[in-house]
Amino acid sequence: MNVSGPLETGKSATVASAKRAGKDSSVSGASSSAVASSSTFFDRVKLRREWRRHAAWAGTASALVGLASDFFSAIGPVAGYAALLAVTLAVLLVAAGVVRQSWAGMCRRCALYALALVLVTGGLFCFQRWTGNDSGFLTEVETVRELRAALGLAKLEADIAALGDGQDAIAQTQDDHGRMLERVIAQNEGMRRMLEQLAQRGDTARAEEAGIDPKAIIELARRVDAAVSDADAAMAELERAVEIAIEVAAEGRRGSNTGDFVDTVLARIAEKSNAGDYDAAAHEADEAFAQWQREEAERRQAADQSGLKLLQAGLNQDILRRDPASAANRIVRMVGLQHKAADRFQALRAKWSEWKVRGRDKGLNFDLEVAIELARRSQDLAVGSQETGIALNDLGTTLHVLGNRESGTARLEEAVAAYRAALEERTRDRAPLDWAMTQMNLGNSLLSLGERASDTARLDEAVAAYRLALKEQSRERVPLDWAMTQNNLGNALQTLGERAGGTARLEEAVAAYRLALKVQTRERVPLAWAMTQNNLGNVLQTLGARESGTVRLEEAVAAYRSALTERTRERVPLAWSMTQSNLGNALTRLGERESGTARLEEAVEAYRAALEEQTRERVPLDWAMTQNNLGAALRTIGARESGTAPLEAAVAAFRAALGELTRERVPLDWAMTQNNLGNALKSLGARAGEIALLEQAAAAHRRALGEFTRSVAPLRWASTHDNLGSALTELGVRESGLVHLEEAVAAYRMALEERALSRLPIDWAMTQTNLGIVLRILGKRSGDRAFVENAVAAHRGAVEVFAASGASHYLAVAQEELAKNLALIEQLRKH
Repeated sequence: MNVSGPLETGKSATVASAKRAGKDSSVSGASSSAVASSSTFFDRVKLRREWRRHAAWAGTASALVGLASDFFSAIGPVAGYAALLAVTLAVLLVAAGVVRQSWAGMCRRCALYALALVLVTGGLFCFQRWTGNDSGFLTEVETVRELRAALGLAKLEADIAALGDGQDAIAQTQDDHGRMLERVIAQNEGMRRMLEQLAQRGDTARAEEAGIDPKAIIELARRVDAAVSDADAAMAELERAVEIAIEVAAEGRRGSNTGDFVDTVLARIAEKSNAGDYDAAAHEADEAFAQWQREEAERRQAADQSGLKLLQAGLNQDILRRDPASAANRIVRMVGLQHKAADRFQALRAKWSEWKVRGRDKGLNFDLEVAIELARRSQDLAVGSQETGIALNDLGTTLHVLGNRESGTARLEEAVAAYRAALEERTRDRAPLDWAMTQMNLGNSLLSLGERASDTARLDEAVAAYRLALKEQSRERVPLDWAMTQNNLGNALQTLGERAGGTARLEEAVAAYRLALKVQTRERVPLAWAMTQNNLGNVLQTLGARESGTVRLEEAVAAYRSALTERTRERVPLAWSMTQSNLGNALTRLGERESGTARLEEAVEAYRAALEEQTRERVPLDWAMTQNNLGAALRTIGARESGTAPLEAAVAAFRAALGELTRERVPLDWAMTQNNLGNALKSLGARAGEIALLEQAAAAHRRALGEFTRSVAPLRWASTHDNLGSALTELGVRESGLVHLEEAVAAYRMALEERALSRLPIDWAMTQTNLGIVLRILGKRSGDRAFVENAVAAHRGAVEVFAASGASHYLAVAQEELAKNLALIEQLRKH
């Protein structure tokens, strides 16, 4: 039985920025009841519209009677009498032929009343004219009007007209909305789900009660759907947008207590916003603000509150339409209204900090984009080198946070450029502590870039930047800043140590973290304490993977669990998910050394919890790394269980990760995932007996060696050779020749050149176990006892190491293989 080398699991350590304390992605389908209720609603709208058509005929018939006196007065008695009689009869006929429901009776009654009035009025008028006494005609006209009032026709006309007009507007608007909603539901599954979830949560009903047109909600969903791909993030953004839209509508109704002008504008903004025309609403705010500037120039101090209301209204629309540049411009104007010129730079920095912290801690990338724009605009308000340096440093820290979430490196490169520009303003002689802080922040961005590069140049630059910062940031002078830089120095040393042989850099990293924790106590700075606990767990895990025994790995698990007491999902969701992923890594390492799958199952749970916040759209590289680590745990479980389901799930996870971990973007992480994919394909191919899968596994390992060169990453180079040997062994077992078996022996012996017993005893023992297996197979096929005797020696050495380290699972495998070797030797002796 082959035992492949340990899987490479990715690290995702937190990197702190300047003075920083450091939803379920699947959307369940909505029930069909929401759709059914929508259909019933629009059926009622169609009935109201049909009713309105019927009511119009009755209103028309009744209204004609009101014109009787005017007709008689204008065209004479005979002609007027004949004309009105003809019109009334026509209305009777039309009403009788067109109106089909209960309103037909009312229409006929109205027409009969009109006919009676025409006959009476016309008769009186004609009699007076024929007798030459027409002076009482106006009196008779008044009598007719009184008679109409007595019969209630005037009130009936007014009620029908008002009700008919209102129902017509409602029916027409809602019918249009119904057709639009039906089209949206038919064309966009994501929008349909969001709209149904809004309805189920009662948000749609609240919006309708606030007077918001359904088209407006659809438009909000369209904008969010176009800008945000992740279902959970999109739903959160839509809920926030609906809340703002409701507030806009409410403010439009209740006014602002700042004058009729503002109330009118807010009402117009609410009207356009309620109709979903957010660009027009924002334009309305712009136009209103411009008008306000012109009209209130002489009374600006008293009218500032009005201007702020208008700018806030426009800012709300910028959030809804996702325009960070426009949002930043409005905030700058708000600061200009609220503060004197001398205070505006600091006031704008306060706004920058508000948007940056919310975006960083709540995972809102839009808020970070606004913060970046605010930092750029603060440079225009800066006076002198000190303020210019501050603005550039602020720009760098925000670019760094957003750049760490994105798959490319453009934002991180911008951050490095911003810090270096800041150092030209914040010189060591002029402002030593500010200079040191910028050096630390520069180190952070260099570290992030170095983690994505195949060489160590950026990492070495990061270490140099941190050490420069510590020359001014002494523990006595600025203890918290000193501790933060120690933490970040530990991150850089750990990353360098992972790529090198030995443990010297890793031990330096442990020392740096422990120094930081002497100042960063839980009571003093809980989130900074949790961040450093997380990073300490990372380096302890790496050390534990290279040592015999499990003490360091158990310490790593304890450090992660400590960090999670402060890094809660509600408080800092992305930091929580990162620590969950790292906890999964340590549990996987422990599970690999133990029999059974309990620890491995815990690791899978931790990874899946992390992926609830680490979505592909939100933090693509972190998502991909956690997918890789999940695949590693599933592959180990699959190797110990019957069936192929866990192995197939592992292959799927690795391939998903490679969608973001490309060779061009993050070459070393790409190579690590290729190596892990090869392991999963090898296990699956061996289980299913498919040579094609085994050949794919060998190809994946060889691709990984294209980046894992011995000079760049010697330990990963060795690990990949060990895994390549396992795949070649499986191929050789299924073939009659010896080519693949001999290639496997060569691969294992190359791995042992770096996996020395003194440096990496567990890894050495694993490779010895695998080498012994292939040597026994060669000895059996060739009949050469020398191969088998070498296999015995390899397995005895492995048994000793596994027994000393307490790696019970691997010990059982090595003992089983040793027994097979001894049995084969005895068999060869007899022959």
